[in-house]
Amino acid sequence: MKKHILEFFLRGLAACGFGPIVLAVLYLILNRHGVIETLAVEEVVVGIFSISALAFVVGGMNVVYKIERLPLMLAILIHGGVLYCSYLATYLVNDWLEMGVTPITVFSCIFVFGYLVIWAVIYSVTKRKTEKLNEMLKRKQSIEQ
Repeated sequence: MKKHILEFFLRGLAACGFGPIVLAVLYLILNRHGVIETLAVEEVVVGIFSISALAFVVGGMNVVYKIERLPLMLAILIHGGVLYCSYLATYLVNDWLEMGVTPITVFSCIFVFGYLVIWAVIYSVTKRKTEKLNEMLKRKQSIEQ
């Protein structure tokens, strides 16, 4: 377990450096499209700290899949739950999402849909690769016999 905690920390540290870069790009895009014109120092500081923290958590959370005794479905639920809470907190802290039932419900639906789409893509790619490998093994075994 100590190994997984250390790996989470190291992955998180590697990822959190990209958080402010992503935030800067986001602010530039919003500025170019006239969504924001100026930002208060407090908005920038909160944005930098919250996005860095989010990147740290997102970067480290993939470690959950390396815990061998954790069933895959439980790992997916833990990963998704932690990401959901982290993104929701980040959006609320930065006032990118209003506090209310409707905005949070819409955010939640979009998050769950996006998460499921990403997992469907990962599943189909992995399944296709596994089928190819199995086919290659069958051919190799039939040649050897």
